[in-house]
Amino acid sequence: MKLYGIPLSGHTHRVQLFLSLLNLPHEYVTVDLANAEHKKQPFLSMNAFGEIPVLQDGAVTLADSNAILVYLASKYDDTGRWLPRDPVVGAHVQRWLSVAAGKIAGGPATARLVTVFNAPRDHEAAKTMAVRLFDVMERELQGRRWLVGDHATIADVAGYSYIAHAPEGGVSLKPYPNIRAWLDNVRALPGFVPMPATKAGLAPEEV
Repeated sequence: MKLYGIPLSGHTHRVQLFLSLLNLPHEYVTVDLANAEHKKQPFLSMNAFGEIPVLQDGAVTLADSNAILVYLASKYDDTGRWLPRDPVVGAHVQRWLSVAAGKIAGGPATARLVTVFNAPRDHEAAKTMAVRLFDVMERELQGRRWLVGDHATIADVAGYSYIAHAPEGGVSLKPYPNIRAWLDNVRALPGFVPMPATKAGLAPEEV
C-alpha cells in the first residue's frame, strides 16, 4: 500500500492517521508540490484533479481523503466500528464527512493555507467560517467524547487534523473546551500519529 501526499497536508494526514489506527503497513510517498509534480504525469493518471492524497492498494487507486477513509473502513475494519453499518448512525458519520469537505475545508483548512502556504484566499472569511463551525461543534460535543456515538469513527478522523491545527491559521481553540477535550480523545487513540506543526499563526499563549 502506498500513500502519496505531503506531511503538512491535513487531507493527507487524516489518511495517514487512519492507516496507523488500523495498523495497516504502508509506504509514504512525498509528492513534490513545489515543482507541481501533482499537476503532471504520472501523478495525473492517479488523480485527474491533480490533488493529494492518493492511495494505492494493490490494483486499487483512490483519490479524495474522505473517500479513502470510507474505503479503508469498509475493507479493513471487520468490526464496523469506524463506519457503523446502522443506517442512522452511518448517516450521522456521513454528515461529518460532508462537514470535513465543506465547512472544515473552507474554514480552518483555508485559513491555514493562507498563513502556512501563502495561498491567495480570503483569510478573514475563512476564520469567520471556522468560528461559526467551532461554535456549533462546541455545542454538539457537550457531554460527548466523540462526534458520533460512543466510540471513535471516521467522522473523528476526518475532522481532527485541520481543527487541531486551526491556531496555525489564526483561529484560537481557547474558547472551546469541548473541542479541545475531543481532540485529546483522538490523540489518546492507540496508533495515533501527529501531523507536524508549523510556527505560523497564533503565538502559544494565544492558542
